[in-house]
Amino acid sequence: MPKILSRPAWMVMTLLSLVVALTAYRYPLNVGPLAPNVVANLFTRPFLDLHVAGAATALLIAPFQVLPGLRARRPGLHRVMGRIYVAGCLAGGMGGLVLAFGSTAGPIATAGFGLLALAWLATTVQAWRMALARRVAEHRAWMIRSMALTLAAVTLRLYLPFAALGPIPFFDAYRAIAFLCWVPNLLLAEVWLKRRGPL
Repeated sequence: MPKILSRPAWMVMTLLSLVVALTAYRYPLNVGPLAPNVVANLFTRPFLDLHVAGAATALLIAPFQVLPGLRARRPGLHRVMGRIYVAGCLAGGMGGLVLAFGSTAGPIATAGFGLLALAWLATTVQAWRMALARRVAEHRAWMIRSMALTLAAVTLRLYLPFAALGPIPFFDAYRAIAFLCWVPNLLLAEVWLKRRGPL
């Protein structure tokens, strides 16, 4: 697999992914401060637990799946981690899709997060299908798209401090973030795939 990120960029992505994933596990464990707008979702139980457990697990695994050395030296481990990643994405995406309809930020946020869930599910299923068919280049391309959407959990949290401190009312900014946390990620992945050529 071609190198996707420089070492410093990979390290930053990995650190942010680990921090976001590990702090997200507090929701199913019901430990520590929980965001009021998150727990006020109409479909919190059991779908928040399903979403967080799946998405956080996928986020923990994602950075390691793009390491070319791991796939080359430990293909069996890469496959096992890939199956866990897919299961995490499917659980996280299905939970997220239901949660989108219970968003306390209204229909715009519902649309943003709902479309994210659908795109995440679709790209992950397609990546899985390509792996089963041994269409390796297409599998890698779809997995890059899936991982770009998995990282929406990170970009969302990078936006939130600006939403809280900015001049725009928080819920207005949050509605925009429902799209901004994933659309640019997916566009960047598409630009990279187009420029990189066959994987």
